[in-house]
Amino acid sequence: MRVLLIAEQANPEWVSVPLVGWSLCHAISQVTAAHIVTHVRNRDAFLRAGMREGIDFTALDTEAVARPLYLLSKFLRGGDGKGWTTVTALQSLAYYAFEGAVWRTFGKRIQAREFDLVHRVTPLSPTSPSTLTKKCARAGIPFLMGPLNGGLPWPSGFGQRRRAEREWLSYVRNVYKLMPGYSSSRKYASAIIVGSQATKQQLPKRYQDKTFYMPENGIDLSRFNRHRSKQATLPLIGIFVGRLVPYKCPDTLIKASASLIRSGKMRLKIVGDGPMRQQLVELARAQGIEHGVEFLGWLSHSDVQSALTESDFLALPSIREFGGGVVLEAMACGVTPVVADYGGPAELVSADTGFKVPFSDEASLQQNFSAALSQLVENPSVLDARGSVAMSYVRQYFSWQSKAKHLVNIYGQVLEASGAKP
Repeated sequence: MRVLLIAEQANPEWVSVPLVGWSLCHAISQVTAAHIVTHVRNRDAFLRAGMREGIDFTALDTEAVARPLYLLSKFLRGGDGKGWTTVTALQSLAYYAFEGAVWRTFGKRIQAREFDLVHRVTPLSPTSPSTLTKKCARAGIPFLMGPLNGGLPWPSGFGQRRRAEREWLSYVRNVYKLMPGYSSSRKYASAIIVGSQATKQQLPKRYQDKTFYMPENGIDLSRFNRHRSKQATLPLIGIFVGRLVPYKCPDTLIKASASLIRSGKMRLKIVGDGPMRQQLVELARAQGIEHGVEFLGWLSHSDVQSALTESDFLALPSIREFGGGVVLEAMACGVTPVVADYGGPAELVSADTGFKVPFSDEASLQQNFSAALSQLVENPSVLDARGSVAMSYVRQYFSWQSKAKHLVNIYGQVLEASGAKP
């Protein structure tokens, strides 16, 4: 199949959405005749990854629009790692310019049917409309969007963390439905791929029949190629991986672990950095457990893998996680995840592969996490059993190669429905 992949955010050397964009596009390009369109900021990384400019990819320069909006978002968010709704909103405005450049560069080729279909991989946010869906529909070329993921409501009882994250725009988030192209994006798209059940539920009923569910994150098996070989024994070693910000609740984890660490039954490693780091260091000291909590800071992919394989379980009490890529990374290493029962991580974890901790507010999150960790201390062997199942599950279904094959199946269904031939 001749596929035009649109991935404004795609970079093999970055993390989060850009890494998802790159990984998915690269995997699709291995099983189709794909051409990737990305932003010029990713050009050098594409070249270093062995991609050929003009043959494998095209880099478009819209920095004249994107740069000022980026600087504005940096000012409005009030600090690094905060105000992600504000960042996403301004990125959506910049994206209009990018799609305009895509049409100027590829519009005639799309109309000439040089591509069998067009797939917009990133941005992942459902708040970023596409102006290309209607144009492709007029040209008779199927247009796919996704995996779209976002819009997970803040759970009740966490207003203080919401304000600490400077999520002011989240209170009026639905205004994005008034943006130009919002309705036509969904109306004219041949398929909408959603990355979470929350995003699926946001789509009107009339579009559900062309919606496909596929979690956004995946695993690069060439990067995560080692697995946990230790047996779970006391003291258990728990690990937290992520930005140290309010919604990920690392402070709740420290409090929930405190009694077990003081008794010598558990140790905790914290990988990552962020505005809460000093607060967390002081909290560990105040709890009298600084000897059992190790702050490792930012680590490379390879070092994260090493830290995971040397641990017994991943602890992620995050209360607003869209995807939860770190959960898959832990599972790929044979490390059992213990996650808050909400959002993306809860969709990735089952009773066979990990533990989901229910909660209704701050107090119950801490109390129930503490209870779950205490149960693990009483029965450590369950971590070995579930970690083994988790590793097999993720390696079978969540490699980027597996996800690319799944998408090719979707492509085939779309092309068959449109009367075109793959």
